[in-house]
Amino acid sequence: MDDDLSEFKAYYSLADRLIEALTPERLAECLRMLALHPADYRLRFGDIPRQDLLDLLGATEIKDEQAHLLRDGMELLVAYLASVRDGWKGEDEPIH
Repeated sequence: MDDDLSEFKAYYSLADRLIEALTPERLAECLRMLALHPADYRLRFGDIPRQDLLDLLGATEIKDEQAHLLRDGMELLVAYLASVRDGWKGEDEPIH
C-alpha cells in the first residue's frame, strides 16, 4: 500500500503541474476524452457503482485496494493530460 500511496502522491503532483500548463480548451478536451472511459465501461458491463467511490472521498484511512485505485486513477489522468499537451498520435485521423 505504501508504494501505491507514494506513486499516487507523485502522480497527483505531476497532474497539478500538467493542469497548470494547459489552456482551458485543452483541459476540456482532456475531460471529454476521460468521459469515454466510464461510458465504455457502462456500455460493456452496466452501471458503475458509485457509492464506493463516494465513500473513498470521505475516508480517513485508506485500504490497500483503495490506494491502488487512487494510484491507477491518477496515473490515467496524467496520461491523458500529457497526451493532450503533446498531441494525440494520428491527430489528423477522425475519431469515429
